Parts: sequence; structure tokens; C-alpha cells
Amino acid sequence: MSNIAIIGWGSLIWDLDNLAPHTNGDWEMEGGPCLPMEFSRISPKRKMGLVVCLDPVVGVPCATHVIASDKTDIAAAVADLAARERAPLDRIGAVHVDGTRQGRMPEVCETVAAWCARTGRDGAVWTDLEPNFAEHTGQAFSLERGLAYLRKLQGDSLAEAHRYITSAPPQTATPMRKFLESDPWWRGLNP
Repeated sequence: MSNIAIIGWGSLIWDLDNLAPHTNGDWEMEGGPCLPMEFSRISPKRKMGLVVCLDPVVGVPCATHVIASDKTDIAAAVADLAARERAPLDRIGAVHVDGTRQGRMPEVCETVAAWCARTGRDGAVWTDLEPNFAEHTGQAFSLERGLAYLRKLQGDSLAEAHRYITSAPPQTATPMRKFLESDPWWRGLNP
């Protein structure tokens, strides 16, 4: 039986997509480690809307959620999540008792490894796509710039951004999300 966890915090929670056949059981909400995140990634997959990602610069610790992988091999669990995320293998973080450590942030790998040890898991995988707001806009991410970016979106792009941000689990309580919840324009959207 596999004891590898898949850690999620965004659309993975409500849309396992092609990962569904590779999981066992249900999501254990708030069962994962707290990790630093913010809605500071612009996603082509999500019609150029803002999505949540691990962000060590502007991110704040948020609870994560876990579901069991049906794999016993960490590389296979990484491949399953990469296929769902349509991401390169090196953009899936992983730790395992076999010594596997993969991720762009050593502190996140340490946090996840400690969580695995505490909870008796053999390993875990997570999406490790980087923040790219500055790359797309030429400006460092801030709450005001994030809102200005969202205000420029139209049609399906705005509808998808709104759906994604409002559908994220409530535990994904980042500064951007709180900022948007207090913004009359955002609250008035009904895409």
C-alpha cells in the first residue's frame, strides 16, 4: 500500500482531473504542512488568470490538504502530478524516505520532510511552479498590482480568474485573497 501523499492548496482540491485514477481516498482537509503561498502566478492553463503558488517572497503560511497517491514509487507519483499540472517533472516538488529531495525551495523540502516524519508518511509530492507575475508584467507583485492586473482581464480570462480565486479552499487565506474580498469591484463580479 502506498504511503505517499499528494499535497494540494488550489484547483487540485476541486479538480483532480487525470490525477483522479492515481489517488486513494478523499482529501484530508488541513492535513498537510503550512507552506508559504500567494496568488502571484499568471497561468496560461487558467486563461492568464492569477493562481496560487508557493512564493517564498510575498507568500504567507497557509494550511495545505493531502490525498494519498496510489503509487509506491516517488518518481511515479511525481510523474502523475506533473501530467495533471501539465508541468515539467522538475516543477514537481518531492521528498521521500529513500533520500529523494526535489524542489526549488530547500526550506519547503525541509518542512514537508519533517511533516512526513511526524505523520508517518514515506513521502510527498506537490506542485512547485514558481511565481511569474514580474516575468509577465514587468513589475514586482503587490496587492495593488495584482488587482490592477485582474481589472485588465476580460471575458473568459476574467471569469476563470474569478472562479479560480473564489473556489480555492478557504484555508488558502493569502493577503491577495483578503485584499480582493474587501474590494467592491471584485465582490461585484458575477462573470
